[in-house]
Amino acid sequence: MPDRKPKVAWGITGSGDRLPEIVEMMKNVQEMYRDAVDIRVYISRAGDQVIKYYKLFNELEASFDKIWVEANANAPFLAGQLQLGKFVFLIIAPATSNTVAKISLRLADTLLTNAAIMAQKAYVPLYIMPSDYEEGVTTTKLPDGRDLRLRIRREDVEHVKRLEAMEETFILRRVDEIPAVFEKHFGRP
Repeated sequence: MPDRKPKVAWGITGSGDRLPEIVEMMKNVQEMYRDAVDIRVYISRAGDQVIKYYKLFNELEASFDKIWVEANANAPFLAGQLQLGKFVFLIIAPATSNTVAKISLRLADTLLTNAAIMAQKAYVPLYIMPSDYEEGVTTTKLPDGRDLRLRIRREDVEHVKRLEAMEETFILRRVDEIPAVFEKHFGRP
């Protein structure tokens, strides 16, 4: 008999910001909801590079049964599956400023921007954790543990605000907000 658990699509873009913490949270949520939810991981081309740069790909493979890496904007055909209601929600964490801007401007030219825009059109809740959500200077960790200071520009933050104003689109600012998304949709584990 086929598995009838509800499905969640989790997208990972090419942002290294908080990536190790996000992967750890993905594993924790997977463990908490193992019997209740089927989490499927979709990785952008840039996300694939960054995950490997941070040496996290094997960790993801060991924790998740279903992982796909982008071939093009329609392969794997995540947008179509979202359109058909196969997923309860789409979460993109982390999301680069490039991905956020493209979704904000309705540019569906990558796997995850296409999927996000289709989720919005098909009334599927969209949760996005942008790397650049607050103007100013932020510090992130490189794979070797060194700090990297980055300036978050007003233009990037404006795209986050545009997304936040869109129906059924929710911005996550902290990794520890992720479990509440699953609890909202599936109850306590």
